[in-house]
Amino acid sequence: MLIQADLSCPACHNGGRRRFFQIARQLALGCLLISLAPSPVAAQPDAAQPAGRSLQRIAFGSCAEQYKPQPVWDAVVAEDPDLFLFLGDNIYADTEDMELMQAKYAELGAQPGYQKLLENCPVLATWDDHDYGVNDGGEWYAKRDESQTIMLDFFDVPEDSIRRQRRGVYGAYLFGPPGRRVQVILLDTRYFKSHHTKDERTDEEKKELDLVGWYVPNNDPETTILGAEQWEWLQAQLVKPADVRIIASSIQIVADEKGMESWGNFPHERQRLYDLIGTCNANGVLLISGDVHFTEISRTEDGPYPLFDFTSSSMTVGVPEWAEAINTHRVSQTGYADQTFGTIEIGWDQQQPSLTLQAHSVSGEAMFELDVPLSELRK
Repeated sequence: MLIQADLSCPACHNGGRRRFFQIARQLALGCLLISLAPSPVAAQPDAAQPAGRSLQRIAFGSCAEQYKPQPVWDAVVAEDPDLFLFLGDNIYADTEDMELMQAKYAELGAQPGYQKLLENCPVLATWDDHDYGVNDGGEWYAKRDESQTIMLDFFDVPEDSIRRQRRGVYGAYLFGPPGRRVQVILLDTRYFKSHHTKDERTDEEKKELDLVGWYVPNNDPETTILGAEQWEWLQAQLVKPADVRIIASSIQIVADEKGMESWGNFPHERQRLYDLIGTCNANGVLLISGDVHFTEISRTEDGPYPLFDFTSSSMTVGVPEWAEAINTHRVSQTGYADQTFGTIEIGWDQQQPSLTLQAHSVSGEAMFELDVPLSELRK
């Protein structure tokens, strides 16, 4: 199913903040302003009622340096997804200068491939550290509220959206009828996140242990990734009826040994997520993540049923040495470290419905694939 956006209504954007992006795109592209009117799948977040037809193919990705060529968008569009999920580092800003941040978003908006995506597919997004505003950032970032407004403006989140009425960019969306209902949960792993605990070992010591990162687990129960209000919200979402639930985190959830940013740096928060899935009887959960500049699928038995974390990163540049670091949770054949995006194909009509997870190259070739029966994703 191809969802066509309405490109005919530049007047549907309101407010001075959005006007910046409209002007920037017009100047960059030399064409009419492009805006997205509500589409059959562009549901209001946290809505009680699902929107539109069911989803069959979802594409997602992360880490798109706006100042580099982005040919990967052509391959994304060729996959004809019903929805694209942007998981963070959607731009690289790292600034407290909000005019500069707006300008960097405008660079992404001017990418021809990204414009082609908008013409063919709705986009939902959360953020990671570099588009949040500071590397490995969290609740201490001084411009988090201003950054939130700019981010939601760029991704055309309606002015009356609940995502504009609370702290943090998290949101949830329901799609499709009973029996084919998909819930998309976008987490915010930045706005409330506590400080990491640094790994004080030398580079030589870490290399001997096959570590590439900078942090060690922090077991202080007072530390957090999501924050109290987002945890309360997440519990309310997980009790809603759905057949497939995609929980999107900007950082990896299951993989935890490399020393990079991950939920494993706050083990109590990760276990709380696993336990909440079980407490809410939330069947059909698939975790997706980005951030690390390589792609892999990890699996854990620490939840109420096997939980898979499909990581897809980066859309512009991979880091092979990071992909080679230890991950005993990995179930994909390899860590793929090149321009990439992921797809989730939901086999609703199969005798045994399943999720087909594929990592794609910049040309669209499937680099690895994993089938996960939906019957496996339940207590």
